[in-house]
Amino acid sequence: MFLLVIKSQKTLIPTSEESSMKRKIGMFVGKVVILMMVLNIGGCGYNTMQGNEEAVIAAWGDVESTYQRRSDLIPNLVEVVKGYASHEKETLTAVIEARAKVGQMKVGSDMLKDPTAIANFQAAQGELSSSLSRLMVVVEKYPELKANQNFLDLQHQLEGTENRINVARVRYNKAVQTFNTSIRSFPNSLTNNLLLHLERREPFKADAGASKAPTVEF
Repeated sequence: MFLLVIKSQKTLIPTSEESSMKRKIGMFVGKVVILMMVLNIGGCGYNTMQGNEEAVIAAWGDVESTYQRRSDLIPNLVEVVKGYASHEKETLTAVIEARAKVGQMKVGSDMLKDPTAIANFQAAQGELSSSLSRLMVVVEKYPELKANQNFLDLQHQLEGTENRINVARVRYNKAVQTFNTSIRSFPNSLTNNLLLHLERREPFKADAGASKAPTVEF
């Protein structure tokens, strides 16, 4: 009789496999409960975070388009300057090469979380800005070029484009700040960790003095 009681008690002791299964079920149930709690919280941020990410992508598109507009102006600008200052070969070549380097760099929205990609893009654009500034200094030596209507039109377009670039960068950084804050704030952070897995985006770190558009007036 005593042996029968012991045998029946042994059957009550769970095996290691049963314990492991119970732990897994418990963890799954726990995740489901947490997920239900998150989804029931007003403002879990699921749609907000995705909307903020789309805003970042759109803002970066504006940055790229304004830089592209500047790049598109350069060939005509170089040709006009060359007509009056063809011997300024070194300066003209620097602009052409800097533009070519920029053209080889494409930073899509999927690379906005890569600090190196953003830094390289900014460095290339900064090099182009510097070469354009040197070109404009050269223009000062040629009064006839400064009075050329084609050059004046390009100058006006370039000035406007530089202002647009500055505005686009500011808007992009604001969109990035809003997005990065939204994915790190509770309960959004919990929703993101469980469902979306969004990563922070890199802001545009402008060079010193870049908050003011380059002066291209003559």
